[in-house]
Amino acid sequence: MRSDRKVSRIGEVAYNSLGNKMTIIDYINTENISIIFENGYITKNKTYHCFKIGAISNPYNKTFLNIGYLGEGDYNTKKNRKIYKDWYGMLSRCYDVSYKDKYTTYKNCEVCEEWHNFQNFAKWYDENFYEIEDHRMELDKDILFKGNKVYSPETCVFVPNRINSLFIKSNAKRGDYPIGVSYDNKNNKYMASGKNVYLGYYNTVKEAFNTYKEYKEKLIKQIANQYKNIIPQKLYDAMYSYEVEITD
Repeated sequence: MRSDRKVSRIGEVAYNSLGNKMTIIDYINTENISIIFENGYITKNKTYHCFKIGAISNPYNKTFLNIGYLGEGDYNTKKNRKIYKDWYGMLSRCYDVSYKDKYTTYKNCEVCEEWHNFQNFAKWYDENFYEIEDHRMELDKDILFKGNKVYSPETCVFVPNRINSLFIKSNAKRGDYPIGVSYDNKNNKYMASGKNVYLGYYNTVKEAFNTYKEYKEKLIKQIANQYKNIIPQKLYDAMYSYEVEITD
């Protein structure tokens, strides 16, 4: 009798609260069943009641912007709220259409497949995050590799906000001229300037840009030296070798 009941429930199908199909593949009793999801994930030691009401989750279900999933491991979203916030923010910058429409600099950006799994991102985060007093730390993807569009363990680094702000280009605000250059109609000349810094008037775009380039590269090196002993060596090296280009 017990054997017949077990066999009759193997193969039974139900759907969880997210609409994921679940199939019973082993049935010991009402307190101990094993199920398989459509994506191949198997979970054991579940109750038949939870199966019937759809209260069984699949940690590999891509519930975050149809890309990210929680995975299985030591990290959960409640105990690691800040890590989760940064993970979801990273996914949003790359895969939330409304966000990318608003912030066009993230067009064509993506997250490496390894980091679609929250567990992998959280582990990397734990191993690489550091703090500097009175600074907000930010996850950056394109200082180590200029122009990079992919968030990954190889390309990302945590950066104090003061350093990160050095590399904001404000493409939408500066118009048709190169970075650091604007045209002064009153003087009929090109003006070079940094943030709140006047660098002079010039007859050509190239002269103005070269002045800005020299100023900005020198500034980045100065700040790199100020932080040399408290930031990762790879960040320091990237800052010290950074070149401002007219196509930036």
